[in-house]
Amino acid sequence: MAKLLFDKLLAFILIFLFSPVYIAVSILIWIKMGRPICFRQLRPGYKGNIFCIYKFRTMTNEKNNKGELLPDEQRLIGLGKFIRSTSLDELPQLFNVLKGDMSFVGPRPLLVEYLDVYNSEQKKKA
Repeated sequence: MAKLLFDKLLAFILIFLFSPVYIAVSILIWIKMGRPICFRQLRPGYKGNIFCIYKFRTMTNEKNNKGELLPDEQRLIGLGKFIRSTSLDELPQLFNVLKGDMSFVGPRPLLVEYLDVYNSEQKKKA
């Protein structure tokens, strides 16, 4: 219970302190790449419960003439590279911590498709 309270309190404080950064990054993404500003993806959390993780978007939605997304390397522009290299794309995950989906301490939530390949020890930590 104390860990959950600590996580939520720290997440709230950090969201408040980083709010100017959230605003600046959001505006830059909106100007350079348009909407949506955040990227959402399903991830397994504690005991395999699936939740939606939030990150700042770092790639464009450019498509080829068949309507398929271009390869990641072509869609990752300079701004996206900067956001990733400075880990600013991870800032929206503070909202996941505030919601109780994630914790500051613990294993990083991997992709849902990896759940089937977890061994019994890895499933205990997930």
